[in-house]
Amino acid sequence: MSLSDYRISDIFSRKYIDRPFWILFAILIIVAIIALFSAGSTLAYDAGTSAVSPILKQIVFIVIGVAMAFLVQYVPTWMIRGSGYGLLALSLLMLYSMMIPGNPFVVTINGAGRWFNLFGFTFQPSELAKLSLIIVVADLLTRIRSNEDARRYFYWTLGLTLVTIFPIMTGNLSTALLLAGVILLLWFLARLPWKYILSTIGIALLVLCMGYLIVEFGFIRQHRTIKSGPFKRAITWVGRVDDMFAERNTDAAEFRLTDDNYQRSIAKVAVARGGKSPIGVLPGNSKERDYLPLAFADYIFAIIVEETGIIGAAGLIFLYLAILFRACYASSRYADYQAMLMVMGLALMLTCQALVSMAVAVGIGPVTGQPLPMISKGGTSVIITSLYFGIMMAVAREQNELSARQQAAIDDSFNDAPDIDLEN
Repeated sequence: MSLSDYRISDIFSRKYIDRPFWILFAILIIVAIIALFSAGSTLAYDAGTSAVSPILKQIVFIVIGVAMAFLVQYVPTWMIRGSGYGLLALSLLMLYSMMIPGNPFVVTINGAGRWFNLFGFTFQPSELAKLSLIIVVADLLTRIRSNEDARRYFYWTLGLTLVTIFPIMTGNLSTALLLAGVILLLWFLARLPWKYILSTIGIALLVLCMGYLIVEFGFIRQHRTIKSGPFKRAITWVGRVDDMFAERNTDAAEFRLTDDNYQRSIAKVAVARGGKSPIGVLPGNSKERDYLPLAFADYIFAIIVEETGIIGAAGLIFLYLAILFRACYASSRYADYQAMLMVMGLALMLTCQALVSMAVAVGIGPVTGQPLPMISKGGTSVIITSLYFGIMMAVAREQNELSARQQAAIDDSFNDAPDIDLEN
């Protein structure tokens, strides 16, 4: 659809907007505000103010995100696909510049240098890289018309993925693996030959296993550290995996809280308290939020489970799955294959990230630092998640409008058909 197909008077028409996406988005926002009020006690304590004050900044980000989603839903999808290349180049520039020692724009928060400070605004370039890479990969995969195209664009998308996840991996391995997993699913949806997909999975698993063994036996068991380089956090990654499996075999009588397991242990206590009743201890009655340092961020799902029990936890899981189901249903109706693949990629990223964050909070996965989309505190996460919704709603709105025009054209053709005298 070209720009000439749009009339100025119809640009912000609400006739074709996708209401199910907006309903899911609105429910997610309501849950986010309630959860942040419940889990923000440490924020209020640090600020020395009421429980409302620290959350107001997050609400401002939510308002900005809603406004951006509303505007983006009216952007033509061809323009979104084209802008993906520029955004990817910009995010890669920032990501690789963060690897330069002494970069004054890099900000370290909670011991991780994942943030970029530009004109006083702090954000994570990795979030922008995830969004833009999915858009670009989806666009490239839809250009496949032959076996030679499949080979060419497989290597193109593989190269772009490796170039993108390498700088992300140095600061956040879980984000890099999550992004790689979503790209793998896009290859599957694009029906790339299995030999490409399986060979990539096999090589990736081999590299990860070799890396794990090198760090485990070459550094951790030798009591050595990695002081510099892009893999200086490798000991932390391997240590988290070791802790996850070692804790299962630990005698409860010998268990002790340490700096390494403190957050995970308190989160488990919160989940256990919530599990005593199907509805938990009810919102506002959490005790563990006062002891869990990142209750408002990575472990906010543990507080949700504590306060709303299995019913609240299941409801939130269903909410994220409903976003994916809506994307699947809507994509099945799209004539635009490029738009369909882009929507599925974004929906998969949101849902997979949410499920990983939940798994960590309840103690069934190694610590990853993945925020719960739209719910965990963080301006970058809220705005990028809103962009995800805005893009998905843009595709849905455009396809709804296209379907309406096609139906109108069919109706007009029937009305213009000459009358037939059946008696003669």
